[in-house]
Amino acid sequence: MVSLHSYLILSAILFSIGTIGVLIRRNAIVIFMCVEMMLNSVNLTFIALSKHLGNVDGQIFVFFVMTVAAAEAAVGLALMIAFYKNRESIDVEDIKLMRL
Repeated sequence: MVSLHSYLILSAILFSIGTIGVLIRRNAIVIFMCVEMMLNSVNLTFIALSKHLGNVDGQIFVFFVMTVAAAEAAVGLALMIAFYKNRESIDVEDIKLMRL
């Protein structure tokens, strides 16, 4: 059986990969995917701790986080599509020019 420690280490690794991806990458879709990876690593932590503690509070919270993440993904992708139609690029540097 997999221990709680293993789940927490995996979650920390996934969160670190997501953080590095957000800080290094320039493509908005890749950054968006890295943010989703970070959310899923937090969800993994909630599920692991919920199972370890023997209650379902963490699992219920994960359900709500996934619902909000799905709505965020829909809105974020719609914004990226609209931006791509205007600028022909989804580079983060070009998004900064949108203020002008």
